[in-house]
Amino acid sequence: MFESAELGHKIGKDVWKRDIPELREGLLDAQLDLLQSKKFPVVILVAGVDCAGKGETVNLLNEWMDPRHIEAHALRDLTDEELERPHMYRYWRVLPPKGKIGIFVGTWYSGPLIENVYGRIKNAELDQALERIIRFEKMLCDEGALVLKFWLHLSADEQKKRLKKLEKDPKTRWRVSEKDWQHYKLYDKFRKVSERMLRSTSTAESPWVIVEGTDPRYRYLTIGKVILNALRQRLDAPEPPRHEEPIPPLLPSIDDLLILRTLDLKKKLKQDTYEDELEKYQGRLNLLTRDEDFKKISVVIVFEGNDAAGKGGSIRRITQALDARQYRIIPVAAPTEEERAQPYMWRFWRNIPRKNRFAIFDRSWYGRVLVERVEGFCPRSDWMRAYHEINDFEEQMIRNRTVVVKFWLAISQEEQLKRFKAREKIGFKRFKITNEDWRNRDKWGEYELAVCDMIDRTSTEIAPWTLVEANDKYYARIKVLKTVCERIEKALGK
Repeated sequence: MFESAELGHKIGKDVWKRDIPELREGLLDAQLDLLQSKKFPVVILVAGVDCAGKGETVNLLNEWMDPRHIEAHALRDLTDEELERPHMYRYWRVLPPKGKIGIFVGTWYSGPLIENVYGRIKNAELDQALERIIRFEKMLCDEGALVLKFWLHLSADEQKKRLKKLEKDPKTRWRVSEKDWQHYKLYDKFRKVSERMLRSTSTAESPWVIVEGTDPRYRYLTIGKVILNALRQRLDAPEPPRHEEPIPPLLPSIDDLLILRTLDLKKKLKQDTYEDELEKYQGRLNLLTRDEDFKKISVVIVFEGNDAAGKGGSIRRITQALDARQYRIIPVAAPTEEERAQPYMWRFWRNIPRKNRFAIFDRSWYGRVLVERVEGFCPRSDWMRAYHEINDFEEQMIRNRTVVVKFWLAISQEEQLKRFKAREKIGFKRFKITNEDWRNRDKWGEYELAVCDMIDRTSTEIAPWTLVEANDKYYARIKVLKTVCERIEKALGK
């Protein structure tokens, strides 16, 4: 794979002087068109062999284009904040919005590659990590991002020559570390693993471009031209008519039975029993958060349900048992302008809690397969692929020892109507009822089908849905509290 990148490609001074002005002008024009149109974000990865010129390339791209609209990230050692969250969190939080260019020097490939070379993860674990990366990049492309990946290559002899040259000059000696020489000694292993990585992750949506790093002029011109051509091709292409890809219909459940209709909504608790149980489970939850091992986990609680099903009341009963410094409630409404400029899951990724913390979502990422599906706010292809993206998101949280607890609070149509009317009459509850609530009620059947599809496709062994019979608020609140306690206890091995 690397043979063609070791042929000693060079660019003469005359070609450099001839081509550079036109290339720089073209890049600036394309960048301005991108900024004005805000059609898509651009994600550029600059990876490769140590001393192959990655940093110099990024510096030159900043010089050739307007650096105010380029976000360059040289991510190396994980910060304490990043260590407490899933690996991809550090990349999600700095993705460029539509209209901007993000350049990554420390890329999401670095960790798995180095870990495998040094024998800290096996080939099977490397393959799993690369598969997660492929899914991540496909999601970026599906959301409209232009993803460009460059691998800068050097031969072993050329790398050694560069390390010695840098080390010899007092002005550049600081750039060569003991780790660089350790990597050089493992050159053959790095090459072998890199070839495996590049082959498996060079996809139709985001292929790798391998660039010889020996001659700086060749390197810069090649990368600059690839970026310009890709930008112009996307910017100048006519907007294709939006059409739905042929997707097979959702499979009906066995005997076409909707799971929500199997719930016994008549379940109740007497008030005195409720008060005893409330004290019991709130105390139990509080003690769990004080357990020494709780510092090693985090908790994400998702509340979805019919309008007026009691999500807010259930959330309050949880937070009453917690230290106010230990949790955040994230109410999810229509996306802001900032959020619409990012991939759909971005606003949820950035709210993942640290260890020893709770994040409680009042509505969540499931809006894409519920309200956006039913109301037609996104195409069918988008909400269909969201099931997989959601499962992947939750799996990454769980791999990082985050307890994910998901509740659907269900009430009957009759109970909802009763609560709607009560809200209209009570002054301090009037803000809770809107015209949108009444419109949603008119689509009860469509929402019911969407919820059942959601449960069927996203209730996994590691992140199951808990369906809560919520006609009786006392019963619902206790079931929620008990479930949260049991899930945390299981994670702590209690």
